Amino acid sequence: MTAGATYVPIATQTLASTASSITFSSIPQTYTDLVLVCFAQNNRSGIAYDGIVGIYSGDTNSGHYSSTLLNGNGSTAGSSRIISASGFYGYLGDITTTSGSTGFGNSVSHIMNYANTTTYKTSISRGNSITNVANAMVSLWQNTGAITSITLQSITGTTPVFSVGSSFTLYGIASA
Repeated sequence: MTAGATYVPIATQTLASTASSITFSSIPQTYTDLVLVCFAQNNRSGIAYDGIVGIYSGDTNSGHYSSTLLNGNGSTAGSSRIISASGFYGYLGDITTTSGSTGFGNSVSHIMNYANTTTYKTSISRGNSITNVANAMVSLWQNTGAITSITLQSITGTTPVFSVGSSFTLYGIASA
């Protein structure tokens, strides 16, 4: 007997016009984990890159999020720590500019135990950007509430940020 699908698509949003944010709402609480896949481009002229921040269940309390970033470009490596952030920087990646650059940034975020109501939530993310060949980040949401929505927006808050053709897909991971 063949096993069922492990990654179950919950929702996909592909932009027909620019947008300042993307929201996945009413996330079903029937999976063990979530996977968020982003393929996005920065819409702002003259900005080399911009990162994306994710907000869980509308919680913008700056004391609830922290992240650690590792990055490298083939010749140098770096790391940074972000505490008291207004959302998770789950490397939803630098997204490349439409002026003077090509292409879109890619990122994948794994959000563990999102429906659990007794523990904090952890995410592990990987992405690429025009400034760093590889990025990896682990983030913590210090809240025991279940994740019922995820909103993606610019780290800098400048809008609009997402170009036409940017695509975002949220998957649920079926339990074994």
